[in-house]
Amino acid sequence: MRFADSHCHLTDRAFRADRAAVLARAREAGVGRVVTIASDAEDSLAALELARVNDDVWCTAGIHPHAVNGSAGASTPGAASTMDALRDVAAHPRCVAIGETGLDYFYDNAPRDAQRRSFARHVELAAELDLPVVVHSREAEADTAAVVRESAGQVRGVLHCFTGSRELLAEALAAGWFVSFTGIATFKNFDAGLVRDAPADRYMIETDAPYLAPVPKRGRRNEPAFVAHVAAAVARLRGETPERVAEDTWANTASFFRIPEEPS
Repeated sequence: MRFADSHCHLTDRAFRADRAAVLARAREAGVGRVVTIASDAEDSLAALELARVNDDVWCTAGIHPHAVNGSAGASTPGAASTMDALRDVAAHPRCVAIGETGLDYFYDNAPRDAQRRSFARHVELAAELDLPVVVHSREAEADTAAVVRESAGQVRGVLHCFTGSRELLAEALAAGWFVSFTGIATFKNFDAGLVRDAPADRYMIETDAPYLAPVPKRGRRNEPAFVAHVAAAVARLRGETPERVAEDTWANTASFFRIPEEPS
């Protein structure tokens, strides 16, 4: 089987000492596509550098809602320079999306109005560059759904680490968006209906490494090799084979991020 990890954070400090070994283990586990997701402007540059030197790694450019500050979210010269920096990274062919952006009203690490402004700027940039947008949403369903509806037909998006309501899933699908499932799908209290309701061509799997290690790796640092456990859990919940889930999500990751197929 071949797997795609559609969302991880390989530039996180948790991988500083053994990043090459982490990638080697992913390849040994059959993970042939990895999208490393940026969390701020500096991280966007680091993610691009990693993607440039690894043929099976692609990256994004964005500011996570936890990292939004005055310059990222406000209407200031600083905000313009931040978005210009993201635009420069996104111009590279190894950068395949804008994000991770979105809204987090659970931790509220940044003011909500600043998060909303930053989210809007990311969506505008994605539309300008014809790139998809990677969205984090936690305890912010109404505001997230509003952005999804407003951007329908203008921007493609994915609600990553999806654990939202059936209503938000329906909004995303109606707008032509995707959803992505993490190791949370291996937890006993996960709503299996979300996985079953996702069309075969509109969902992806991810690790969100180094976070959210799946069962049976709970308590350990997560890494892309563990995406096989996510695939197994999703297959069980969908009543499909792991091979079917692996192949569907391999194709969906390529389709969503416009990753070209390898020459035959």
